[in-house]
Amino acid sequence: MLVAVSVALFVLAALCEIGGAWLVWQGVRERRGWWWVGAGVAALGAYGFVATLQPEAHFGRILAAYGGVFVAGSLVWGMVVDGYRPDRYDVLGALVCLLGVAVIMYAPRA
Repeated sequence: MLVAVSVALFVLAALCEIGGAWLVWQGVRERRGWWWVGAGVAALGAYGFVATLQPEAHFGRILAAYGGVFVAGSLVWGMVVDGYRPDRYDVLGALVCLLGVAVIMYAPRA
């Protein structure tokens, strides 16, 4: 059950961080306005809060593992929102990162 909660929190954190960064990008680079930037900053702040909800107690471990989630999530976001088509090396790299997440977060420890 804790693994399912942890995975759900990683997904929520990715939506907040990647979505927030995308909103800031849209506001600044695509000149959509400061409302977009403000919404992005709020979403990025929410990401910081969501990360604290992880059942694991070690900040470094959570953030290290989240890096892999961020890599894979960024590719998915690009596909869904921006029409980006990852190549096989993008997919392979994301899978390697997710394997790293599994090892860092969910490997049995004494």
